[in-house]
Amino acid sequence: MSVMRNRPIPGSSGLVRTMSLLGDPVLHAACEPVTDFGPSLARLVEDMFATMYEAEGVGLAANQVGVPLRVFVYDCPDDEDVRHLGHVVNPRLVAADGVTVRGPEGCLSLPGIEAGTPRFDHAVVEGLTLGGEPVRISGTGFFARCLQHECDHLDGAVYTDRLTGLRKARALRAARRAPWGRAG
Repeated sequence: MSVMRNRPIPGSSGLVRTMSLLGDPVLHAACEPVTDFGPSLARLVEDMFATMYEAEGVGLAANQVGVPLRVFVYDCPDDEDVRHLGHVVNPRLVAADGVTVRGPEGCLSLPGIEAGTPRFDHAVVEGLTLGGEPVRISGTGFFARCLQHECDHLDGAVYTDRLTGLRKARALRAARRAPWGRAG
């Protein structure tokens, strides 16, 4: 963790925000681009890290805490167990290719539910930092899955939208039966 030595750990000064759950309209609509790169954006990102860590997640999109802006944070390993940590403002999924892998996927907005979800094994996201600087993030394996998952959120989709047939039916039934469930 030497890279963090001179900087605070992301989320350490953030507040844990309430998680939006499946069925909440904010999760099912496309988010707006960020235009204000001021202190409120920095606070949002800090709170998103705090919320993600509290929920033991590897990624979190702004609409998952009720804010319909195009921002996500991540702290996610790839298949080689290399840690990827950061945030992206106004991300665009510019590449998703390679083999398609059906792997277990979950979501902090559908707590306790997991389903085999097809994703590409390689993904590239371009966007901006909090300071408005261009950033390009490339990932493989589990981290590629995370990048695709978070970009889907910002377009108003959840991973169950990528499921079909029995997998989709099972996941949505589990969501309806969950203590937090109000999915249709």
